[in-house]
Amino acid sequence: MTFPSLPSVLGDALAERGYTDATSVQSAVLAPEARDRDLIVSARTGSGKTIAFGLSLADGLLDRFSAPAQAPLALIIAPTRELALQVSRELDWLYAKAGARMATCVGGMDASRERRALRGGAHIVVGTPGRLRDHLERGALDLSSTAAVVLDEADEMLDMGFRDDLEEILDATPEGRRTLLFSATMPKPIVALARRYQRDALRISTAGDDRGHGDIDFQAVTVSPAEIDAAAINLLRFHEAETAILFCATRDNVRRLHATLQERGFAAVALSGEHSQSERNQALQALRDRRARVCVATDVAARGIDLPSLSLVIHVEIPRDAETLQHRSGRTGRAGKKGTAVLIVPYPRRKRVESMLRGARIKADWIDAPTPEAIRAQDRERLLADLLRPVEFDEEDRALAERLLAERTPADIAAALVRAHRAAMPQPEELIENTPEARRAAQKERHRPGFEDVVWFRLDIGRRQNADPRWLLPLLCRRGHITRNEVGAIRIGANETHFQVPSAIADKFNAALARTAKDESGEDSVHIEPSDGPREAARRHHSGKPTKFRADRHKPRSPGPRGRFDAKAKRKPRKGGS
Repeated sequence: MTFPSLPSVLGDALAERGYTDATSVQSAVLAPEARDRDLIVSARTGSGKTIAFGLSLADGLLDRFSAPAQAPLALIIAPTRELALQVSRELDWLYAKAGARMATCVGGMDASRERRALRGGAHIVVGTPGRLRDHLERGALDLSSTAAVVLDEADEMLDMGFRDDLEEILDATPEGRRTLLFSATMPKPIVALARRYQRDALRISTAGDDRGHGDIDFQAVTVSPAEIDAAAINLLRFHEAETAILFCATRDNVRRLHATLQERGFAAVALSGEHSQSERNQALQALRDRRARVCVATDVAARGIDLPSLSLVIHVEIPRDAETLQHRSGRTGRAGKKGTAVLIVPYPRRKRVESMLRGARIKADWIDAPTPEAIRAQDRERLLADLLRPVEFDEEDRALAERLLAERTPADIAAALVRAHRAAMPQPEELIENTPEARRAAQKERHRPGFEDVVWFRLDIGRRQNADPRWLLPLLCRRGHITRNEVGAIRIGANETHFQVPSAIADKFNAALARTAKDESGEDSVHIEPSDGPREAARRHHSGKPTKFRADRHKPRSPGPRGRFDAKAKRKPRKGGS
């Protein structure tokens, strides 16, 4: 659909950027019934909502941008630095011909410079809630003339704990302002916020249009839980995307996977809450100028990332819900370009993922992880395409070619070129064949030598006491005078933990426990005794199925300052971007 009649300064700006057709959300906010109205808009990621609310703000404000800038006329609030900076860049070119002055206020930037920009006057201010509230309380941000406020990704801001900040900012704006609320979902807190701060708001929903992103090819790959990283490596090698992003659930997993990819030879960067704004800017710039092709990120850290070359999204860890799946996948398949989103699904979690896909109304192709043979076949096709692409050679190139031909045959030179190309590529991983027989055989092969005959022992703590293999393992080594390689499987139940010790050292281990028990007899001491194993204990106590861990896959780590048996401290939501 084409854009409706627009003022020439906006129409020219859109034309220069190659915008010819309006998206669903852009057409909806420009419809006659939406003019000068408060709006509640549900639109999927990548639907063009930034341009949508930019065009909607023009109602009643465009003519005022030509006057000298004083107090802000429009305020846009976004949950993260990256999204706020992206919005600021988009509105900057959209309103450049109209003479609008912009100011951006986000955490991690020079606050004194932002205050100078605000004092110098700005027609439009874009910022994150925490930083905007700080400027407001210091008297640097005057919202008395604000005619329109946009809350971009409002549901995400509430999830991140910005409710108090948003309410203080909105309370400082005039009663007669327009309020445009953009939210992918409509939970009760969003409804309450809209009821309090909006008047006769028009509800616009385009989130269901082309649900699941028509420009994204969804795939699901089932793998053994132990082969998730290997599957991610093979997917990267198979697709060889210009830019790819891999999503993990925690910053620890981002750090680990990032290190693994770098070790394997991938040009990768990482984005998570532990990185400073300077580090995040450097990582994004490396992706934009092609020094890096892979980004490993958490959900929140990837908010606002807009990389035109991004064509592959890999969900290394399963999203927590359908909306997170949509937001992650929406990083690709933008502006009419095609993208691929792949979920790596451990065998035991397939049903959960199938349910999530049904809830999101996404049709995904269930496939096996790429094999080394398939990757090598792709490499051959890519290499042939690269070498046969028309190029121009200068005299120096041809002179060197003549020297090579004098020393080697054309076949040898071509083979050397192929070899050099292959040597620069990370090697693919061998994966277990996706059949029940192959998986059972692999389980037998991975059985640890020396643990064919074991004795079970029991600790009187479990998940409810924060039992964790990372600190249980050094405890067992200290108490039993053994090494970490002499501890087998660790199975943590609700209130007790069972672990294996080879029968050959069980007596020595038990004797050491008796001697060291006297040295650790405080109130936090752990009682350790021989056991019949977790299955017998489960039958006796009618407890739930214990969680399985392998001790040799966890590095020991200290329990932290709160003590190993303390309940986890409840933390306030982290205010990223403020």
